[in-house]
Amino acid sequence: MATHYLEFEKPIAELEAKIEELNLLSSTSGSFDAEVSGLRKKAEQLRRKVYADLDPWMKTQVARHPQRPHFVDYVEGLFTDFVELKGDRQFGDDQAILGGLARFRGEPVVLMGHEKGHDTQTRLTHNFGMARPEGYRKAVRLMDLAEQYGLPVLSFVDTAGAYPGLGAEERGQAEAIARSTERCLTLGVPSIATVTGEGGSGGAIAIAAAGRVLMLEHSIYSVISPEGAAGILWRDGARARDAAMAMKITGPDLVELKIVDRIIPEPVGGAHADPAAAIQSVGDVLAEELAALSGLSPEQIRKARADRFYAIGRVG
Repeated sequence: MATHYLEFEKPIAELEAKIEELNLLSSTSGSFDAEVSGLRKKAEQLRRKVYADLDPWMKTQVARHPQRPHFVDYVEGLFTDFVELKGDRQFGDDQAILGGLARFRGEPVVLMGHEKGHDTQTRLTHNFGMARPEGYRKAVRLMDLAEQYGLPVLSFVDTAGAYPGLGAEERGQAEAIARSTERCLTLGVPSIATVTGEGGSGGAIAIAAAGRVLMLEHSIYSVISPEGAAGILWRDGARARDAAMAMKITGPDLVELKIVDRIIPEPVGGAHADPAAAIQSVGDVLAEELAALSGLSPEQIRKARADRFYAIGRVG
């Protein structure tokens, strides 16, 4: 798959294009190893410099990167014996939220997450990660199953928001999101939500109201997209960058506001630059968080989760 470069990565793209050109010339015009090595070192230094100073709008672009690891990649990289459970037992199956039973480092868990898709066909199949009511009712069904069998719930959040179509509204989109959020908050088993890309609006919080909320370093979590906020505030979606800068949607601000508990570092260049390393980092942090939650009673788990959410917005 060809590398997709973001606007602010163009200087890096130019260097890597020169490296590719020299590699091609090496096959016909002699060795350019020294030049290639120098350019690679320069490109790596530039990548480190750029990614060490991303503003919120740049992070929004990274969070949306099409080559960023998605739910299916985390399932493949972290879990074994995955058995997908489909349908909400009321209307149908929604493919924007996937979930089921699996083993995480040998232990049984229930997992679910938004899936955006990687190409045109899979993006259409998964509706770009924008779930309909059936997706949230499936999530409730999975959480009920976790409660019944005492299994931890791991959710992976990556959506621009719930699907706003007419059919979704007719089938009770708002009620489905509310019920899923409520079920997250009442679980008596450990629950950990990880924002891996975009965490957009109620479509995200419906499976992210967990006992522990984590987010990758270059992901975002917000009540509305920057474009949506700009449209409301200034009636100009082109001012999305201004909105992103003001909304406090990145990890450091969200940790300070007690909305997010922990930031998971990404490889230099973002999770899309080294998906395997990013997935491994998420797995290691999930293992630590699960170990910290093990041994707690259902009452302790519910109280800790309630205290966590009540603390948001408190001063003094």
